Amino acid sequence: MARRRNLSILRDILLLRSDNAPILGFAKSTSKRSVTYMPRPGDGAPRAVTLIPGDGIGPLVTGAVEQVMAAMHAPVYFEKYEVRGDMPKVPQEVIDSIRKNKVCLKGGLATPVGGGVSSLNVQLRKELDLYASLVNCFNLPGLPTRHENVDIVVIRENTEGEYSGLEHEVVPGVVESLKVITKFCSERIAKYAFEYAYLNNRKKVTAVHKANIMKLADGLFLESCREVATKYPGIKYNEIIVDNCCMQLVSKPEQFDVMVTPNLYGNLVANTAAGIAGGTGVMPGGNVGADHAIFEQGASAGNVGNQKAVEQKKANPVALLLSSAMMLRHLQFPSFADRLETSVKRVILEGKHRTKDLGGDSTTQEVVDAVIAGLD
Repeated sequence: MARRRNLSILRDILLLRSDNAPILGFAKSTSKRSVTYMPRPGDGAPRAVTLIPGDGIGPLVTGAVEQVMAAMHAPVYFEKYEVRGDMPKVPQEVIDSIRKNKVCLKGGLATPVGGGVSSLNVQLRKELDLYASLVNCFNLPGLPTRHENVDIVVIRENTEGEYSGLEHEVVPGVVESLKVITKFCSERIAKYAFEYAYLNNRKKVTAVHKANIMKLADGLFLESCREVATKYPGIKYNEIIVDNCCMQLVSKPEQFDVMVTPNLYGNLVANTAAGIAGGTGVMPGGNVGADHAIFEQGASAGNVGNQKAVEQKKANPVALLLSSAMMLRHLQFPSFADRLETSVKRVILEGKHRTKDLGGDSTTQEVVDAVIAGLD
C-alpha cells in the first residue's frame, strides 16, 4: 500500500510540477533544436577553402563572406588567389589548391565576348570535372515578386553540349559549331538530379529539351533521363520543350520543382527562374563533381562588370552568402550554415538593409553588418 501511495505521489509531482521546475536533475529545455547531425571525431577541425575573389564586384562580395565567416568563428580558412577573366588560362597553382582542398568559393570571372580568350569558368568545370551545376531559385520572405510559391532547383549538365568549344571556320564566312551530347554525361546528370530530389524530399523532376528538332542529340539526353527515372518510382518525371518551358516559367513557375537540362538550356532556364524569384543577386548555387565543388553566385553573374556598383560599394552580397551556407553544409558544418542562412533571410524580411537591385540603397558593408548583427 505504501509503495502504491509513493508511486502516486511521484506521478502527481511529475504531472503537476511547475513549468520552470527541473525534473530528476534536468532543467526544462526551451530550445527547439532537433537532433540532426552527430559529427565524427575530428569533424570540427578547420577546413581550407580555395578563394577566388574574381572580377568586378567579386572582391566586394567575397570580402563580405570572409567577414561573416570570421564573425561566426566558422571552422574554415581561405587560401586566396587572384584570377582575372582575361587571363589565358587558370593558373596551375589555383587548380592544385582546389584539388587539395576539394572546395572553392568563387566570385564572378568576366568572360570577354568574342575573340580568342576562352571562359575560365568553363576551364575550371572541365579541368575538375564539375559536371553538375545547381541553382536554387526561390522566393525570399519579405521580398516582393510577381509570383509566389517559387522554389525551383535547376540542375544543368556542365561539361558538354554547346559549351564543348568545338568551333571552326569551314570556309570564309561559314562557321561550324558542334554540340556534343554523350550517353555517359547525360546519364550521370540525370542520376544526380534524381538523387538530389530523393535526398531533399523533392517530388518531381522535369527534363528540359529540344528533341523535336535535335532528335539525336537531345533525343539521347531524354533517353538517358527516362532510363534513370524508372529507378525512382516515388518521384514524378515529366518532360518539356525548352521554348515552352520558358513561357511556362514566366506564367506559372510554381509548377516546377527540380529541372534537369543540357548545358545551354540550363543557363537560360536558371537565369529566367532567378529573375522570377527575386533576381540574380539573391540566388545561390554551385558546381559539383565526384571529388570537388565550387560555390558561387547561382545565376548569371551579369552584375560582375557593374562598375557603378563597384565604385559605390553597393554590390549585393546575398547570393554569395547563401552559396556559402550551401558550402558549409557541403563541408558538414550544418549549424553554421543554418545560422548564416537564418540571419540573411531575417535581414531580407526586415527590409531595412537592401542593395539597389532589391529596391534599397544600402552599401555592401551595411548589409554585411546587418547579417553579422543578426547571427544567433
